[in-house]
Amino acid sequence: MCSGHGTCGIDDVCTCYDNWGVGLGHESGDCSERVCPYEIAWVDTPNKLGAFHKYAECAGRGICDRALGECMCFEGYEGKGCQRSSCPSDCSGHGTCEYIEDMAYDATWDENKLKKDLTNGDYTFAYDGEWDLNKIRGCKCDALYHDIDCSKRLCPHSTDVLDTRLDLTDNLKYQVQNIVLIPTTTNNDIRGSTFALTFKSRLNETFTTIPIVYDASDLPDMTHDIQSALLNLPNRVIDGITVAGKIITVPDLGVAVNITFTGDSVQGPQHLLQIETYVCAEGCTPKITGLDLNTKYDYGYYSNVTEIQLADFNSYECGRRGKCDYNTGLCTCFSGYTGENCNTLTTLV
Repeated sequence: MCSGHGTCGIDDVCTCYDNWGVGLGHESGDCSERVCPYEIAWVDTPNKLGAFHKYAECAGRGICDRALGECMCFEGYEGKGCQRSSCPSDCSGHGTCEYIEDMAYDATWDENKLKKDLTNGDYTFAYDGEWDLNKIRGCKCDALYHDIDCSKRLCPHSTDVLDTRLDLTDNLKYQVQNIVLIPTTTNNDIRGSTFALTFKSRLNETFTTIPIVYDASDLPDMTHDIQSALLNLPNRVIDGITVAGKIITVPDLGVAVNITFTGDSVQGPQHLLQIETYVCAEGCTPKITGLDLNTKYDYGYYSNVTEIQLADFNSYECGRRGKCDYNTGLCTCFSGYTGENCNTLTTLV
């Protein structure tokens, strides 16, 4: 009698209620066994039309418990119908488990070659994937931690003090980042507004400057303020930069500022700076009034941060002159070298 979970037709065949029935096991024509959740399959065989990633019981990555109607997922998969991957070691308590669509654009608003519609200047951050949305996950590690499961500490980076240049007559090339600030109104209307810059170190620590006053009428003073704000970030994460700026007058649009990273700890490639333009008032730090910037492509310019010169310095863990202790995040320098990142030669006697 269809086990009380279906109706018996005139042909003596059971029509099972939802979640009861044959399922993939083909063992419960009497509606006595549960059907497990169906989710988009991780791997399957295309049909005659070439369609794949169809719905499958337990997404093809688990075994159905017919008594409970629940999936027993294989290692590395979890959730209803085994629809999502699990993060290794739950990110070791030093990170968060993120979906792939949330990790596509991670660092700054211009670092990942954003899609741009030149018709209206809009930017798109949407993930291009289809079937793997809300399925594939990975660890996004906290600052000072790395590896696939965020189990290892990061050690300080620096250039190799004995790295030899192929052509010693070439000029040294430091990384140069270009910051373009295009206000939505004229320079005069926005004068006195404040913004901030955020720097992300090679250890993935983020540091935000004190408020910086926007004043295109006194560009030397503004560039000096930018330089001072960056050099005064904690722990000397930026130990040397030069800043130069110019007015963009096509028409009176805004300013462009070049920041050259020259310090020993920042000579190699660095993350792009991020402009903080939000309003940060009472109970917020840094306390900034905000800067209303135009990110649309007008007159050949738009507000952005780009790298205009690639550093020909490398940036190595422990300066390539020591070994990293991944438990402590400290460098053990080779004989003849010292410093937290092993980039200082000791005196030979």
